[in-house]
Amino acid sequence: MNPDVVVIGGGPAGSTVSTLLAQQGVSVELFERERFPRFHIGESLIPETYWVLKRLNMLPKMQQSRFVKKYSVQFVGASGKLSAPFYFWDNKPHECSQTWQVVRSEFDQMMLENSREHGAIAHEGVRVLDVLFDGDRATGVQIREADGSVREVRAKVVVDASGQNGLIQNRLRLRVWDPILNKGAIWTYWEGAYRDSGRDEGATMVIQTASGNGWFWYIPLHNNIVSVGVVSPFDYLFKNRDNPSNYEQTYREEVDSCSAVKERIAPARRVAGYFATKDYSYRATKVSGDGWVMIGDAWGFLDPLYSSGVLLALKSGELAADAIAEGLAKGDTSAAQLGTWAPAFNCGVDRMRRLVCEYYEGFSFGQFVQRYPELRNTVTDILIGDLFTDRVDKVWQPMESLYPPGKAPIPPWDAGTEMEHAPEKANELKLPEGWRP
Repeated sequence: MNPDVVVIGGGPAGSTVSTLLAQQGVSVELFERERFPRFHIGESLIPETYWVLKRLNMLPKMQQSRFVKKYSVQFVGASGKLSAPFYFWDNKPHECSQTWQVVRSEFDQMMLENSREHGAIAHEGVRVLDVLFDGDRATGVQIREADGSVREVRAKVVVDASGQNGLIQNRLRLRVWDPILNKGAIWTYWEGAYRDSGRDEGATMVIQTASGNGWFWYIPLHNNIVSVGVVSPFDYLFKNRDNPSNYEQTYREEVDSCSAVKERIAPARRVAGYFATKDYSYRATKVSGDGWVMIGDAWGFLDPLYSSGVLLALKSGELAADAIAEGLAKGDTSAAQLGTWAPAFNCGVDRMRRLVCEYYEGFSFGQFVQRYPELRNTVTDILIGDLFTDRVDKVWQPMESLYPPGKAPIPPWDAGTEMEHAPEKANELKLPEGWRP
């Protein structure tokens, strides 16, 4: 019997949409090409994930997990000067202000199992080869089973949650690359690196590189592991080097020039290989079509500066689930119905993108808060992911008032024009066999 909805991909976006649809009585079949647990980057959650996790009935699982509790984010300038921590509770005294630093192999598996518990049928080790169309309408998928057999699965709605592979996005040539945020990242994992105590133990640190053109993430995980990565312009990291393919050498050079990171990892032992990826920000020119919708990284990816990735995956999955359930109930699976949530979601992503761009343009949180103390909480609202309200837009004009003479405001991103070719992707280096943080 064919399901109402087929979901491509079992990451946070795919598991979210599957769980919420199953909760509403919709029959869902999910196909994930890998077998969990599997490694993935994107480990730091922000507080607004709480509300989706609550709908998913995931909060008890998170509260009983080993994941490190996260209460704040802190910034370190190129000179090594620390900002005061941005404590989420000070801004919003609610349970949601405590979030987590997650190991994605564990978190994603918990999310997928949760979708099964709610009634979704989730397959692992099954590759979706193609999305089936009747004219412009998606009608199902063609899959290859683990035994190599190929079959078709028909559905009223196809949800593409295939991550950066972007099955529908690539097929229909909908991907547009951000003209400003063309970054790259190299990272690894350290055991025994320095971490603060008390409520600061799980803080995400954003540490500006000595050159000022990039930043390090410093994310404490459980089992005494810390994730440490550097993000900088792509050409700087991967082209303008004596040996561009030597990720270890590049990483070491960046660490050596950043005392705030070097001191923190000095007592530590590296417990993984080096990973590299080209974190080009992108999004699709549209989120839906007749019988299909894209969510999570299959729709778009935003620079990881403020750890918004899992929130955007969960939120897009939630919004798409509600639009699909409503559409099935009234017999409308048109592009307009399945993507009814897209305009407001895009606006929210644009707000986070603006704050990301401001940081790369030299925005100082300390200077801003000193000049506009009454807006500290509003900036923190954006940092925690409270993106889908125009209430936070009051920060932009004051930010612009601190621009040096002649500097123009950061233009909005017009994602309405397609591009012919995607930039070449960097290969990711694999973890040692059997390694788990």
